[in-house]
Amino acid sequence: MHIQPSKEDLIELTSLSPFERFPDGRPCVPEDLLERMKLVTTEEAWAVLQNHGYHRQFEGGFMQTHPGVVLVGRAITASFLPHRPDYHAAIQQAGVAEGRGKIGGQNSWIIESLQMHDVMVVDLRGKIENGTIVGDNLGTAIRTRTRAGLVVDGAIRDLAGLVTLTEVNFFMRDVHPTAIADETLEGINIPVKIGGVTVLPGDVVLGTPTGVIFIPPHLVQEVVETSEATRVRDEFGKMRLAEGKYTSGEIDVATWRDDIEADFKVWLAERSGK
Repeated sequence: MHIQPSKEDLIELTSLSPFERFPDGRPCVPEDLLERMKLVTTEEAWAVLQNHGYHRQFEGGFMQTHPGVVLVGRAITASFLPHRPDYHAAIQQAGVAEGRGKIGGQNSWIIESLQMHDVMVVDLRGKIENGTIVGDNLGTAIRTRTRAGLVVDGAIRDLAGLVTLTEVNFFMRDVHPTAIADETLEGINIPVKIGGVTVLPGDVVLGTPTGVIFIPPHLVQEVVETSEATRVRDEFGKMRLAEGKYTSGEIDVATWRDDIEADFKVWLAERSGK
């Protein structure tokens, strides 16, 4: 048995991704798109996903270590199952065979797989007591490796230490002083369930004050470009409202009148220096 799928299986699982891949087969959404994603709102991303039939990509109800810090990165997924001795022994043996056994606890196996701008996405079934995936030591390791963070359907510990970290945000259900216990890793880079969402490895994670939305790689560019177009239109609309040229009823509609649209295109050309 293996801790994570083969490269071929990961490519097949995420076959719609148009981007290059990591050596293990996980989609590698380009850095420039990740940077541009930081300005996208949850609602803008949600609308694009809805239009493509992805109706269950958002999950709310999280606490955050750094409210106000937008979390963006590529998902490395992992899932845990309630401890069962024979299964635990089999996973531990598989980890040792893959060179993971000397790394520490099975939660550390996930962390050691992380790269810059990855987000560790973990299903712990909402477990709080003995469901703390990281404390401040492992949290510091996540920060060092990713400059992004964590989403866990479970808990964390050592909140006082984690909140001092920079360039990172951790989304969790709650905080508890216990260490993780009675759990066995199901796998890394497998499909996982976070609340009502199915997350695949390589999805782009967008965490905001609203919650977390998971964006399939093949829709990332459309999400970013749609958001950017919306922001430009909003800038124009607010400017014209401030000038008193149009009323709120004329601007706050799905489709502008032809004369307003023409005005926008002239302004856009001037703004772009064309």
